[in-house]
Amino acid sequence: ENRAASALARTYPGGGDAFVAAMNAKAQALGMQNTRFTDATGLNSANVASAQDLALMVKAAHRYPLIRDYSTRSSATVNALGRPLAYRNTNGLVRNAKWDIGLSKTGFISEAGRCLVMQVKMARKEMVVVLLDSWGKYSRIGDATRIRKWLETSAALARRG
Repeated sequence: ENRAASALARTYPGGGDAFVAAMNAKAQALGMQNTRFTDATGLNSANVASAQDLALMVKAAHRYPLIRDYSTRSSATVNALGRPLAYRNTNGLVRNAKWDIGLSKTGFISEAGRCLVMQVKMARKEMVVVLLDSWGKYSRIGDATRIRKWLETSAALARRG
């Protein structure tokens, strides 16, 4: 959630610049060699990361139960200043019982298109899926569904020998 990331950066010791510096240091520590953060939200087009680096970040984030829980909820309501704020997960697959998703994050800016990263179990294996620059509103969901179908069909054929 972009507003939460922005609030976290504002209240971080040293402020937003220190938070972004910490983000970049963590990225380097994770081995994310092709990543550069310029803001906490990811909405600045100067933020860059490769698909491989995003997969490393998903693997690292998946170690945190709270991130797994919040990123895979279909919706949530929180109280902010006495008012309820409702959030709906923009990855519709989290509402589909046929999907075993352990972590999910969507994103969109014009320069990157519609993006989806998720840790998911497909074809009896846990894996990370990184989809970048999907062009249509539902393309990333369709792409994930086609990948799953291909993997599960290929795995079934391999088991038959």
